[in-house]
Amino acid sequence: MEVSEMQRQFVEYSQSLFREGYLDSQFTQLQQLQDESNPDFVMEVVTLFFEDSERLIRDLTCALDQQIVDFKTVDAHVHQLKGSSSSIGAQRVKNACVEFRNFCEEQNADACRACLQQVNQEYFLVKSKLQTLFTMEQQIVAAGGSIPIMD
Repeated sequence: MEVSEMQRQFVEYSQSLFREGYLDSQFTQLQQLQDESNPDFVMEVVTLFFEDSERLIRDLTCALDQQIVDFKTVDAHVHQLKGSSSSIGAQRVKNACVEFRNFCEEQNADACRACLQQVNQEYFLVKSKLQTLFTMEQQIVAAGGSIPIMD
């Protein structure tokens, strides 16, 4: 496949991630911080997000499995996940966390468990989408092309 075709597919795929609400403008701002001196900046930041999110989701699962749920602890984990997803522009994860926090305030354990499933689903969707995006970037670079700059 020609580099120009790979770049076109990359742009289309990127645009779909924004159009479908997986990513927001914060991700674009993150991309703008990447330059020649740190070409893997976005991938490194997003990889840290993946690691942090998986730890938080495990902690949330454990906290919600307790006989007596400590909603302050659950809320603190959800707040942290909301912040990290917001910082990389993972919009659908962030939105699911907002709803989750509302149920923490109500101390509704069943609704919190349902929200955890939603957060987990949104997280794994955005992780898969971003991994595909990074693979496309690597293929373009390996073919001698440059990554198209998104507006």
